[in-house]
Amino acid sequence: MIPSVFDSVASIGQRRVVIRRNGGDVEMVELPWGLQPEQPNSRPFTVIRAEGRTFPDHRCLVPASEFRHRSRGKHYGFSLADGDWFYFAGIWRPETPHWPASYAILTIAANADVAPFHDRQMAVLRREDRMAWLDRTCREDELLRPLPPRTFKARLWDEPRQAELAF
Repeated sequence: MIPSVFDSVASIGQRRVVIRRNGGDVEMVELPWGLQPEQPNSRPFTVIRAEGRTFPDHRCLVPASEFRHRSRGKHYGFSLADGDWFYFAGIWRPETPHWPASYAILTIAANADVAPFHDRQMAVLRREDRMAWLDRTCREDELLRPLPPRTFKARLWDEPRQAELAF
């Protein structure tokens, strides 16, 4: 598995590999992005505000190497300044009669590097925090918080750069 760029304006239903607990095992499964809306005829939701909430079950991780935000009509990419890849903290829901098993990503206030472009960001977990999220060995507020300044490098995203990332 190679973590890839995650586009925050991707289509609902876009499939990605997520990592989750299945009993005592950790498994990788491919799920569509977007949880079933509570109200009929409402749009599915792809992100959930983390503040003030607990997530006692159905936690998952979404591996990524970069995330994108649109700001003032431009797309910006954010990757870790040290070049490492990371995970988004997420939750997944089992299949229902009217909706497939799927996932959403948790959001938090933007860190100092992302804040000039957007006030929110997806909750990024460093690789060393992945099992604490899956196994619930830390409180949510210890993991779901903005990372320190200078954690991310930002760049204006353009098509030629994307071509370099293709395999």
